[in-house]
Amino acid sequence: MKRIVLAGGCFWGVEAYFQQLKGVSKTRVGYANGNFANPKYEDLLAHKATHAEAVDITYDENDISLDTLLSHMFRFIDPTILDRQGHDIGHQYRTGVYYVDESDLPVIKSFMSKQQPFYKKPIVVEVLPLQGFYDAEEYHQDYLLKNPFGYCHVDLRLIKPGEKK
Repeated sequence: MKRIVLAGGCFWGVEAYFQQLKGVSKTRVGYANGNFANPKYEDLLAHKATHAEAVDITYDENDISLDTLLSHMFRFIDPTILDRQGHDIGHQYRTGVYYVDESDLPVIKSFMSKQQPFYKKPIVVEVLPLQGFYDAEEYHQDYLLKNPFGYCHVDLRLIKPGEKK
């Protein structure tokens, strides 16, 4: 099993999207790569914390590749916009790929360079080693499963039937 942390705006929709994919065995929403340990949602809202809302994804690389996960992420983000996705604006909504395995970096860099020709503006997705991931509060976990009519900037219909669990 492998692990990658992806930030694509509000983590509710990002988690709901990746939960549906074959090969993804576990997801947790939380706060990644910020300025202190164990932030709370209120810390992000008050601009005390500099973390990204992110999803920690555990996946079976025999069933789904990192390249495929990144391709899915690029279906629902605009990688050329800094600190905003959908109607959500702020540093916590930046896009990012935070790797835990150094061997993933060449895959990520290759993916980004192959994507750039499809965009007129530069891709601004952060690509960094994971420097801390802290679980979000329990009410954020599986939010759209618990609240099926909750807000979501991610179009969950972008997943094709053959890609679903």
